Amino acid sequence: MRSIVTAAAWIFALLPIGTAQAEGVLNIYNWGEYTSPELIKRFEAKYDVKVTITDFDSNDTALAKARQGGNDYDVVVPSSTFVKIWIDEGLLLETRADQMENFKNMDPRWVNVDFDPGRHYTVPWQWGTTGVLVNTSVYSGDLNTSAIFLDPPVELQGKISVLPEMGDVMALAIYFEGGETCTGDKDILRKVRDRLIAAKPKWLSLDYPSIDRYAAGDYDAGVNWSGASMRVRFANSHFAYGYPKEGYPIWMDNVAVLKTAPHVENAKLFQNFIMDPENAALISAHARYANGIAGSEKFMPAEMRTAPEIVVPAEFLDKGKFTPACPSEINEMYMKIWTEVMK
Repeated sequence: MRSIVTAAAWIFALLPIGTAQAEGVLNIYNWGEYTSPELIKRFEAKYDVKVTITDFDSNDTALAKARQGGNDYDVVVPSSTFVKIWIDEGLLLETRADQMENFKNMDPRWVNVDFDPGRHYTVPWQWGTTGVLVNTSVYSGDLNTSAIFLDPPVELQGKISVLPEMGDVMALAIYFEGGETCTGDKDILRKVRDRLIAAKPKWLSLDYPSIDRYAAGDYDAGVNWSGASMRVRFANSHFAYGYPKEGYPIWMDNVAVLKTAPHVENAKLFQNFIMDPENAALISAHARYANGIAGSEKFMPAEMRTAPEIVVPAEFLDKGKFTPACPSEINEMYMKIWTEVMK
């Protein structure tokens, strides 16, 4: 879901395919700055394929592009809340990842997921949480609350950046108001709408994570993803990541193959490739999120094994809730609220 967004597209030259001698091309459509160059180099050392990586900045952007058609993308990386939409609309190829050689490495926790039971279409890319990021040299109060952006303390007002991701922000606001995932409770949703509309004037921006802007002091707080927050902390040690005690979303991004993929065999090879623990560790080391592959931890950088953005404090473990795909009628209600907030 989740890194520092850039407009650039990366192109890497690659080398030799093992089992399937398909045309030597693979086109990946992924979140910005979310793909490890080292992973691509390793893939090029194993398969005779040229990989092109094109960035997108949101799930909505990626889905709209796929619906529009006329592209030559092979691999796409949608979030768990969107995968079922892709499947239901017939946009993904059933690659039967569960029958691939490296499937044995997938952490059992991530096999029978609601959005793709048994993993017939997708394999894990990375997973993480959405919480709050705060400059502790500016604010020394409780970090572990969504009040940071929903009822901001005076010290942070006007210096807050909020992700323009409806699912993340709505989930945090719903939990803050005492609601549950995918709630249709009109009283709760009315409170959520009023809360967000009242809070928005106290934010500086609705924007995707920017390490530079946090590090430079443009932002003192924000709604942010865990891995992106770790990268901010590496750039400015005053920043700390908080797990809202009212509840916070857990999400997973997943590698899928488009039904219109021109290079299906290479795309399947890539799905299998990233289920190797050592390769999965490269993905995590780059964007700083956990992955769904068992045994990858021993290949990760040492600082990630105890990082507070990955290792959730015991007292907040039960506050994290995996975000499902909500029914369409619920999404419509959320979209009406979100449209009001974005005005």
